[in-house]
Amino acid sequence: MRVALLSYRSKPHCGGQGVYVRHLSRELALLGHQVEIFSGAPYPELDQSAIDAGVTVTKVPSLGLYDEPNLFRTPRPKEYRDWIDVVEVALMWTAAFAEPLTFSLRAARLLKSRRADFDVVHDNQCLGYGLLGIQRAGFPLIATIHHPITRDRTLAVKAAKGLKKISAWRWHSFLAMQGRVARRIPELLTVSRSSEVDIRKAFDIDKGRITTIPLGVDTEVFTADAAPRRIPGRIVCVASADAPLKGVSYLLEAVAKLGAEREVSLTLVSKLDPDGPSAKLIDELAIRDRVSVVSGIEDAELAELMASADVACVPSLYEGFSLPAVEAMSCSTPLVATRTGAIPEVVGDAGVLVPPRDSEKLAQEIGRLLDDAQAREKVGAAGRARVEEFYSWAAVAAKTAAHYETVLRAAGVKETDEC
Repeated sequence: MRVALLSYRSKPHCGGQGVYVRHLSRELALLGHQVEIFSGAPYPELDQSAIDAGVTVTKVPSLGLYDEPNLFRTPRPKEYRDWIDVVEVALMWTAAFAEPLTFSLRAARLLKSRRADFDVVHDNQCLGYGLLGIQRAGFPLIATIHHPITRDRTLAVKAAKGLKKISAWRWHSFLAMQGRVARRIPELLTVSRSSEVDIRKAFDIDKGRITTIPLGVDTEVFTADAAPRRIPGRIVCVASADAPLKGVSYLLEAVAKLGAEREVSLTLVSKLDPDGPSAKLIDELAIRDRVSVVSGIEDAELAELMASADVACVPSLYEGFSLPAVEAMSCSTPLVATRTGAIPEVVGDAGVLVPPRDSEKLAQEIGRLLDDAQAREKVGAAGRARVEEFYSWAAVAAKTAAHYETVLRAAGVKETDEC
């Protein structure tokens, strides 16, 4: 099949959406499908095996209003190319996040003249109004929703103070659009049963219209052998440190408690705003000497870091899946995670689960593992066994391709080999 894979932004080395695009495109191509990624910035970085298999990237340009280090910049007059640029700036000026809408409109324009080039269009969490134009142009359409961002909105509004609550609500105003578009797409995918339930509630989707296909991990890269040894007392957490949804503040409090009793260190794989809440909390807790931050690392470097830790932690308040949990388990690194969202479903009995928002319990369970080498070995081995049984990108691609055929049949294409 010839697949147009859409992603409004594709951080290549972190974030579920970017990782999903990077690995799914490669495995689809290795199965023999032709894949062209249409992505906004930041653009995906393809593995050599994906390039060799024929995966290509079409960059969908934007004004870069949400790109660091020039967040929310005002473009110069000569930068405006069309009415979509005007819409992007107007929405940004009114505190809204415009990318899902404007990316979808640009993608629809690019695809308009290319109906003969693709058998199916697969959207990755954009759910912008432009998708309806793609559908009207005759493209069979499928979409993946990792989790409903209504959860992010609820937590962001709750964490904001004063008038910033209005800004947080306005920022997430694109969710009304996503719900309307999701209800018009005949075939939806998600990554966990927990997300499926939440998506149906958040977007009013009928039962039977969402299929669950878990995410995967490269078990040859993420392995205990990725690091020469474990660093005593090292804890690793992969999360957006300043996003309330990720619960990093509770882990920082736990590290402060643990540090009063033993030698521990925390490595955060994240971009940390020096003026953001996590940086301020690190200073308030006086644990800057115990916390290091890294970002933008390759999969091999992340695997080495994961495999060097005594314990990995996912302290989230909600997760639609949690790739960091699976990556840690794949490295046989014992996992302490919160009992929320899809995490219990993903981790099963192969990790230690604690209540969300409970830094005391986090500290207690992390400390217990740090003090017990046999317990660490047992939990780590259980995690690796679970990953080998349930999670691989090849299986994700095969199941996804099977659902492309469902979309094609619904569109009147009876045999895939006619494409």
